Amino acid sequence: MTAPLAALSFNEYWAIALSIAFGSAVIVAILLTVLLEAVGSIERSVDGLLEIAGQVGSNTANIPQLEATAPVLALIVEEAVVQDGYMNALTDGFGGR
Repeated sequence: MTAPLAALSFNEYWAIALSIAFGSAVIVAILLTVLLEAVGSIERSVDGLLEIAGQVGSNTANIPQLEATAPVLALIVEEAVVQDGYMNALTDGFGGR
């Protein structure tokens, strides 16, 4: 196997080395292009996430105010029970006839 390689001249070795280098450069350029496209896609995704994160932050800013809802609901339920008692008192006489 070394016999055919020994028969090559210096210029042929140089041509082989240059073709390998050129092929490698083309492959590296293709891989860099793919990498740049992937980075651009990631950047667009992050920009979208940052925009949505701001909206979520503004939506959740009022969550602490929800703690005041439970006592108010309890008052509403108590008043509804009182009003139901009044309505029952008014309608009890009509059901007995």
